[in-house]
Amino acid sequence: MHPTIAAALERVAALEGRESTALPPLGETVDPEALGSLLESTGDVAVRFEYDGYRIAIGPDPREVEVVEVIDSVR
Repeated sequence: MHPTIAAALERVAALEGRESTALPPLGETVDPEALGSLLESTGDVAVRFEYDGYRIAIGPDPREVEVVEVIDSVR
């Protein structure tokens, strides 16, 4: 798994007060391999997606990770 994706999942886990291994599979929301490939590309890439009640934004620098709770989502 791309380190940036792992960092995003760790942030969600910390906000939830549980281990990242207890989170739902990321593959139910996005294709982790495709996301990792996109983050490895040479261009400036920014991606946003919702996962387990949180909005995750990565980029354009792959080290930029923002995790924001989505208040109106259904978990």
